[in-house]
Amino acid sequence: MLRAPSSRASIAIIFALISILPWPTHSAKMSYVQEACSVTQHQDLCIQSLSPFSSSAKRSPTKWAQAGVSVTISEAKTVARFLGRVKNGKRLMGRNRAAVSDCVEVCEAAIAELHRSLGVLRRLGKRNLDAQMGDLTTWVSAALTNEDTCVDGFRGKSGKVVNLIRTGVVKAGYITSNALALISKLAASGFRTAPKQ
Repeated sequence: MLRAPSSRASIAIIFALISILPWPTHSAKMSYVQEACSVTQHQDLCIQSLSPFSSSAKRSPTKWAQAGVSVTISEAKTVARFLGRVKNGKRLMGRNRAAVSDCVEVCEAAIAELHRSLGVLRRLGKRNLDAQMGDLTTWVSAALTNEDTCVDGFRGKSGKVVNLIRTGVVKAGYITSNALALISKLAASGFRTAPKQ
């Protein structure tokens, strides 16, 4: 007569089965984000900023584009908050202070464009995809132009605060550029993963 396995043996069998199941690995998650970021100009920054989305986005161009714009909004808001503190402080005077005021204005415009873009990405539909993708490209490109305009305002300037501003805005520009590349990848994908209406 066969005896039932002991509880210790049963636990050992369960752990053995778990160990051979195909769980998502870190390398698999990294391959998703690396594949998505392969179209971007700043790949290391893309991988660093978007790796938390690997499990949910996987190979979906739509989800990666959404993630790219979401991260860009967060970065732009961080820069805008810093610029606001600098503007309200007394560490910069004259032309640098005027440049900060201009930067605050263009960053707010960039954030508005990015929010519009994210809204479109969340409700993509097959009926007017070409128009939607055209709007997305226009708005994210405008956000990138606004960030470039901010950096241009400090051309030839120096100082600790100016360098911090320049570094922050340039990084935001790189992330925006990556988001634009992910949107272009979505457009080129033929919208296979776009939600149906």
